[in-house]
This record gives sequence, C-alpha cells and structure tokens, in this order.
Amino acid sequence: MSVQDAMEERFVCAKCSTKLCDIREISMTGAGISKMFDIQHIHYLFVSCKHCGYVEIFNPDILESKKNGQLSTVLDILFGE
Repeated sequence: MSVQDAMEERFVCAKCSTKLCDIREISMTGAGISKMFDIQHIHYLFVSCKHCGYVEIFNPDILESKKNGQLSTVLDILFGE
C-alpha cells in the first residue's frame, strides 16, 4: 500500500472530522545549482479536507523510509486511529 493510499484510507480532518480528502504531490527546487537548473527534487504531499479545505503537509520521503509496521504507527499517530 502506498503512502497516499494509506493517508486517504485513514484521513480524518483535524478541524471538522470529515473523512474525505484530496491528496496532491508538489515538487519544488532547492537552492543553488538545483534552482539554477530547475531540478525539482523536493516533494511534499498536500492533504486537504474536501469539506472545509483545511490542509496538512507531509514529507513522503520520511514516511516512505519507515518500515511497513512503522509507517502504520506513524499514520496512526498523525490521524488518531
């Protein structure tokens, strides 16, 4: 199961408790050479509530580097499951 699938399955909005979300991956350049050559190596997941629009931002590199059991634990902590 991908990080995005797990987030979508377990999402509960921190503001209004709705369980529907929209997940977008955003890529950005860093500073220095990567900015000069427009190398987009920084990625974030923007998870927004479909009811109230509240947005949370996650670093997928950190979430994906966890072992499968640890990923579930991290998602449980983030989404209160």
